[in-house]
Amino acid sequence: MRRFVLRRILFALPLLLAVATLLFGLVELAPGDPIDVLAPPGMSEDVREQVRANYGLDQPVPVRYVRWIGSFLRGDLGFSYSRDQPVAAVFGQVLPNTLLLTGTALVLAFVLGAAIGVVQAARQNTLTDAGLNLVVLVFYSVPAFWLGVMLILVFSYGASRWGWPVQLPASGAVGVDHDLLGLGGRFLDRLRHLILPAATLVLVLAAGVARYARSGMLEVLRTDYVRSARARGLPARTVLWGHAFPNSLLPLITILGLYLPVLFSGAVFVETVFAWPGMGRTMVDAVSTRDYPLILSGSLLFSVLVVLGNLAADVLYAVADPRVRHE
Repeated sequence: MRRFVLRRILFALPLLLAVATLLFGLVELAPGDPIDVLAPPGMSEDVREQVRANYGLDQPVPVRYVRWIGSFLRGDLGFSYSRDQPVAAVFGQVLPNTLLLTGTALVLAFVLGAAIGVVQAARQNTLTDAGLNLVVLVFYSVPAFWLGVMLILVFSYGASRWGWPVQLPASGAVGVDHDLLGLGGRFLDRLRHLILPAATLVLVLAAGVARYARSGMLEVLRTDYVRSARARGLPARTVLWGHAFPNSLLPLITILGLYLPVLFSGAVFVETVFAWPGMGRTMVDAVSTRDYPLILSGSLLFSVLVVLGNLAADVLYAVADPRVRHE
């Protein structure tokens, strides 16, 4: 297993280099000039050129590419134009919020989706199966940003208008009085702000997970060992969760690696809708201000997380099914 993990990491290095090269080329081809954002209106051309030289933008594209790759390999992510601080410091402020949101959404989506899929498979061709299938298709089809807006209208503005006892926050990660609260109060405040953005991602992702879980369970329930377990008189719950479900996990592990890019791209829209101070919203702001170091480092960081997620999925294959041997 160790040799397999090491090989995958070594194979991922050329892939990340290709992604970095593609990102750099796309950013250079994008219209606009960062100097238009950095330099105030009315600045003379000589001063503009001096600002360009200070940020290293006066160098040829190949030189800037080599410098950026070298700095990234040394752990230097560059300096953010728009935030006037190192990119690493910016990531230290916003990355924990994104990991909290996406990690919570990923765990809950797989738990909820797997549970729905198992129930559908156990009650195949019944009214329960048809009803859950309709609900799954609805959430599978709607865009994440639209669902987020609808949740805000219902559980934030609607709850206030209709006099509901619980009104969920529509934006931000914490309230304005967060630092004045006690430990329990800060936890509840962050939880209240997390509910709507996490629910948006969970509902969209769980719908896809449920479809894979249902098809995997139906395939396993038709196998001979499941029929034998039922013939021996084992309880239906034991057969379903103790014998069938563990052997239907491979399709779910497969989509775990595939869902990470979808999760991060969805987080960009969700964080923008809910004004969640995470990587997604930071990347949107960086694009609007043409903050090249922040765009490049953030996109490459997402790529690294996707590669690590796929590696984790491959390792989980061997954990879920002892017959899988990567060596």
